[in-house]
Amino acid sequence: MTTAVSVKQLIKQAKSDNDFSGLLQHVPYAKFIGMQVESFGDELVFKLPANPNNIGNPVLPAIHGGVIAGFMEMSAIVQLMVLMQTDSVPKIVDFAIDYLRAGYHKDSFVECKITRQGRRVANVNINCWQTSRHLLIATARAHFLIE
Repeated sequence: MTTAVSVKQLIKQAKSDNDFSGLLQHVPYAKFIGMQVESFGDELVFKLPANPNNIGNPVLPAIHGGVIAGFMEMSAIVQLMVLMQTDSVPKIVDFAIDYLRAGYHKDSFVECKITRQGRRVANVNINCWQTSRHLLIATARAHFLIE
């Protein structure tokens, strides 16, 4: 972060305002791909709006697989940061993704479920869809080192 505002302050402000755009503006990759987040009570749903810069296969057109994976990983990191109200960014230990179908050039969404959070490690399941939560385009499992 390049500003004097701490991560914990950004998270606290985002939760109190129910607006996470200020937090995401401090994350260069989230800004680059156009990531957004909506809060529904305690649940967060992450959104990747259709963006021509995220296209990997112009023939279909489909979103680049690396953009999908990065979006899913970044969503899990933000979910953990908000849940834990931490001063530091969780560090990725392991990330395994399964691509289930093409992610076409339309809005994509991610939901994260923290399956275990210990003192040092957190496990997160991540699902990504476009038109229906029942038709996933990708699913992932991630492990993070938390401090």
